[in-house]
Amino acid sequence: MAKNVFGENLIPCSTAPMTGFYRNGCCETGPDDLGTHTVCAVMTDEFLEFSLSRGNDLITPRPEYAFPGLKPGDKWCLCASRWMEAYQAGVAPLVVLEATHEKTLDYLPLGELVKFAAKK
Repeated sequence: MAKNVFGENLIPCSTAPMTGFYRNGCCETGPDDLGTHTVCAVMTDEFLEFSLSRGNDLITPRPEYAFPGLKPGDKWCLCASRWMEAYQAGVAPLVVLEATHEKTLDYLPLGELVKFAAKK
């Protein structure tokens, strides 16, 4: 069983919309997940616009990939490096720590993540 940043069992991030590198609702990772999609983040307008400005359009629906497009309030498994980039730009979204994979701690300190804790 995958573990979260607290060393507990990882809970699902979102199934509506379905998220995760493996599209199973969890921010699980493995050797084929080169982006390390491990941070369960709560989308905001500011973050979605930031991501778009960086070439990653998470807003526009892509039915051919069964991607509905994201809106504020949706939970989504982000790449740890994208969350850190947003953090450095002052637009980091809140994080559901219980649904954030422990691998995230290879990139981000728990103390900083806790400052952005969202309610489950």
